[in-house]
Amino acid sequence: MSMNTQGRPTSAGDAGEAAHTTFTGNKGLAMEEPLIFEIGHQNITGVDLDEPEDFQTELGDHARQERIDLPALTEPEAMRHYVRLSTKNYAIDSGLYPLGSCTMKHNPRLNEKAARMAGFADIHPLQPLSTVAGAVDLMSELSHWLMTMTGMSAVALSPKAGAHGELCGMMAIKAAHRANGRDPKVVLVPESAHGTNPATAALLGYKVVAVKAREDGTVDTEEVKAKIAENQGNVAGIMLTNPNTCGIFERDIIEIAEAIHAADAYFYCDGANFPPSPEKRNPAAPAAPPRPTTRHKPSPPPQGGGGPGSGPVVLSDRLAPYAPLPFLRKGKDGAELVETAEGVAEGEKPFGRMTAFHGQMGMFVRALAYMKSHGSDGLKQASEDAVLNANYVRVGLEDLMSLPFGSRWCMHEVLFDDSFLKDTGVSTLDFAKAMIDEGYHPMTMYFPLVVHGAMLIEPTESESRASLDLFVATLRDLVMSAKKGETERFSGAPYLAPRRRLDETQAARKPVLKWERPSATEVQPAAAE
Repeated sequence: MSMNTQGRPTSAGDAGEAAHTTFTGNKGLAMEEPLIFEIGHQNITGVDLDEPEDFQTELGDHARQERIDLPALTEPEAMRHYVRLSTKNYAIDSGLYPLGSCTMKHNPRLNEKAARMAGFADIHPLQPLSTVAGAVDLMSELSHWLMTMTGMSAVALSPKAGAHGELCGMMAIKAAHRANGRDPKVVLVPESAHGTNPATAALLGYKVVAVKAREDGTVDTEEVKAKIAENQGNVAGIMLTNPNTCGIFERDIIEIAEAIHAADAYFYCDGANFPPSPEKRNPAAPAAPPRPTTRHKPSPPPQGGGGPGSGPVVLSDRLAPYAPLPFLRKGKDGAELVETAEGVAEGEKPFGRMTAFHGQMGMFVRALAYMKSHGSDGLKQASEDAVLNANYVRVGLEDLMSLPFGSRWCMHEVLFDDSFLKDTGVSTLDFAKAMIDEGYHPMTMYFPLVVHGAMLIEPTESESRASLDLFVATLRDLVMSAKKGETERFSGAPYLAPRRRLDETQAARKPVLKWERPSATEVQPAAAE
């Protein structure tokens, strides 16, 4: 049944759009927007300033000799420019975001409203502690629930993002080894771990030893034991991501943890987000006492919270004393914030300070609001929905797209490879660009590196069945188009975006970062009618 077209057409259609050109270059409400330098005026300013009296500059040879060349616009012109630019961005508020990224996910508006409350949003890190007792109590309650959900003994809230959290966890491990008179130099990193893991270990001076994945995408316990044996007595720990970047749960995690602990090393369990975990598994469980374990980013807002970032790290009892400054402790009158080394008590051995202040207060509020609004049963359902949605996409596409590790249950994200595009003349990048024409941001491309032409999709717990059905149907249409040999649909895509495909290699190697005023010869007069 078609829509009622009486009185006006519901759509101009591709033919009408191609045939109808406009004087402005705009297409209805899709505005063509030049650079701000091109619409502004360099010969005037947006404000009137009196000529300054004679003065002696303190800048010496550094004083500007030329015009600043900032464009002048009226307030409405400036506002319109940035609003029009914003409409060219793809956002979670405009459509499904299949990208396997922690930050590109929906955040309930309740959390946003709570984070903007004056008592949290307007405080300053240099305020006296007596004036921010409510904020300290909130951080204390958040810490309590993060430790309860993970079974850990302490939590560091100060890290600002996932990679910062990794650094925090590994610095605590390094401090613990040195406190025990050891200085091992090797960190094991599975190939299926997060890409920042080896960089974090290398930054701290460790030698990174890669652990290969099995054919099913998981870490082989025997391979871990072999690497431990090769570096006998010199292994500081392992940085293992679970679920790993292939979207697969590491089924041998207990045995791996036992092997690491037997080598007097520490088990760092990485994870981009906690929603696939609550009430399904306890991160402390694989680490039998004395539990030399750490885990980063357990904060419950969906997929990391949307930013600004926060990467809390929960620590086992053996690593808890090394939590960085500033940290919270339970005092006689409630939670206390320890900000300097002078406030450290006996038994507390912070490895130092990672950041000037405690953390991102807005993220703490979002996290606790999320936990309180969902409750234990709601967090469990969010975990189940994240896994269900990823598997719904997997089942909807597995007959047309290729699964590198076969048709098996995935966790919160599903991984495809590009073998289904073989002999079609369509590359992985072509396929991704064609998704833009269909109104979707591409999924994560070419990562994880253990899979050739990887396509990693993370639908999250927030998407409805209807939105997933449309997404799956769209990808099925693209796949069938590629297999039919309709390469033109892909080779020049995106065709309908505000700008066409860039030469991304050239843009990365020779970026143009400064606008240059065109010369007089470059400005061509308009052709006469």
